[in-house]
Amino acid sequence: MYANVARQQGGAEQGPPGPNYAQLPQHQHPQQQPQQPQQQQQQQQQQQQQLHPQQAQAQAQAQGQAPGPGQPQNHPQSQSQHQQQQQQQQQPQQNPGQPHLMSQGPSQGNLGGGNIGANIGGNGTGLPAGISASALNIINAANSSAGQAGTGLPLPIPTDQGNEERHTSDDDRVFAWILELMHGPNREQALLELGKKREQYDELALILWHSFGVMTCLLQEIISVYPLLSPPQLSSPASNRVCNALALLQCVASHDQTRNLFLNAHIPLFIYPFLNTSSKSRAFEYLRLTSLGVVGALVKNDSPEVISFLLSTEIIPLCLSIMESGTELSKTVAIFIVQKILMDDMGLNYVCQTYERFFAVSVVLSNMVAQLVALPPASSRLLKHVVRCYLRLSDNGRAREALRQILPEPLRDATFSYTLRDDAGTKRCLAQLLVNLSDNYE
Repeated sequence: MYANVARQQGGAEQGPPGPNYAQLPQHQHPQQQPQQPQQQQQQQQQQQQQLHPQQAQAQAQAQGQAPGPGQPQNHPQSQSQHQQQQQQQQQPQQNPGQPHLMSQGPSQGNLGGGNIGANIGGNGTGLPAGISASALNIINAANSSAGQAGTGLPLPIPTDQGNEERHTSDDDRVFAWILELMHGPNREQALLELGKKREQYDELALILWHSFGVMTCLLQEIISVYPLLSPPQLSSPASNRVCNALALLQCVASHDQTRNLFLNAHIPLFIYPFLNTSSKSRAFEYLRLTSLGVVGALVKNDSPEVISFLLSTEIIPLCLSIMESGTELSKTVAIFIVQKILMDDMGLNYVCQTYERFFAVSVVLSNMVAQLVALPPASSRLLKHVVRCYLRLSDNGRAREALRQILPEPLRDATFSYTLRDDAGTKRCLAQLLVNLSDNYE
């Protein structure tokens, strides 16, 4: 029927995609229809707009007029059925002898589900790492227009924009406080806020070390309290301020990428005057404890470079002094540093090289044992480090011969059995120490 109608009409106008021309014989082609009257043309445009407003608008713009009277009308379909049909057709069909009208404008197959999805990540489900915010906005706008031009929904783009914004916000805060530290009037507040970021911001040590002028500012804070050490005039606010600066130095000392740089600059030497104080006030005790924390951060990773540097300084005599007269917490950190030095072969040989060095260490350890006995309940934390120091000294032949004579008696009997009742590791170390000091041990 369509072929007869086409032969009867003599126009040359193009029509919208309606019938399936593939079913017609190959020698018959539908002829283009003449222009309809304006009233019928408007009615047909209204019907097409009811079926699919966006498609009708695209057709009208590309064609310039409505189809002729001889062409068949589109059968009414629901919008959902029409959407399913368009989703199955990724490329519009084209008549062999006549260009298809929809090829002149954007199609859903090219815009919504194909090219943009391939540009994003191959399947349109994710973004490549490091995509910029401007590119993200462009892609979102393109997907929004694709959802409007076609019948499909906009392409979903899951991103980690929230995490990036939080990380950027942390960066901004850190850099703002660093600028305040170097140039602003609130340096004390900047020290406090940056100290709070030590555990939250992994790159803080790198930023502190590589930011121009930051280490100089921290050293200025440390040097500024030197006149208050002797005679002891350090106030609690001044102690808190310099301890905040020391906390940032500890952050730099504990980082793998800045530790050796920290040592090569000999920055630990600037904190040794704080370890050489003897005042019992809370401000000085807090200052000593924080300074010990910087050295403890250095030795924590068992680096031979750190041990070599510390042995070239006076860290062992300073720690021995604190082990005798400091508070329990300061004693614990100080003996931890000595133990770490002894665990290294270089440190053990250094202590046992002369009688004076060995005697100084052994006397302090013996005094600590006497203090633990005199002040029950004994601190198992301190006792653990004392036993391990003795055990390590027993690995040296000359020191082992001396320890057989001078090892404190409370370590030989059951004096600390109650203290070590829940510490199986320290009990094993103590038993091994006694074995090493026995006459049958070679």
